[in-house]
Parts: sequence; C-alpha cells; structure tokens
Amino acid sequence: MTATVPTFEDFQKLSKQQLDAVNAAATTVAKGLQEIATESSEYSKKSFAASSAVVEKLIGAKSVETAIQIQTEYAKSAYEGFVAQANKINEIFAKVATDAFKPVESAFSKTPVAQ
Repeated sequence: MTATVPTFEDFQKLSKQQLDAVNAAATTVAKGLQEIATESSEYSKKSFAASSAVVEKLIGAKSVETAIQIQTEYAKSAYEGFVAQANKINEIFAKVATDAFKPVESAFSKTPVAQ
C-alpha cells in the first residue's frame, strides 16, 4: 500500500471543485428562495382579493345568519388555502435543500478523505 503526497496542483483542483460546489449550491438556494417569494406574493394577492370579496358580501348581507354563513365559508376556505400554500412552500424548501446538497455531496465524494 503506497501513499501519495498531494501536490499543490491537487490542492488547487480540490479547492476549485469545492468552490464550484458551493457556488452551485448557493445558486440553487437563491433560485429556490426567489420561487418561494414569488409563491408567497401570489398567495398574498389571492388572499387579499378573497378577503375583499368577503367584506363586500358581508356588507350586502341581509341577516345575521347570512353574515355568519359567509364568514364561516370564508374561514373554511382561507384555512384550506393556507394549508395548501404551506404544503407547497414546504415542498419547495425540501426540493431546494435536496438540489442544493447534490453538488456538495458530489464534491465531497471526490475528496481523498471520502475515498
């Protein structure tokens, strides 16, 4: 069993691979965060529009029972929308974490320590 001493060029190559992996991971995270911000913005717009429509319905309600029914339907709809949005954001976070880790894992597998 012979051990080879890494050269300066080997160290430079390893450093470049690691830097490329970190850059790829950072790019993936940045894109993921941008996607999350876009999703959140769209959800906020839809939520605001829905709540504005409910206020208009409540203003036009002819009875307390009708107002309670409108409010109950809105609460149910808002809750379901929130849960769906939370699941969507969770899926994006999981995908970003998985995708961002791939280049780091690949770079680590090429290091002499991992072999």
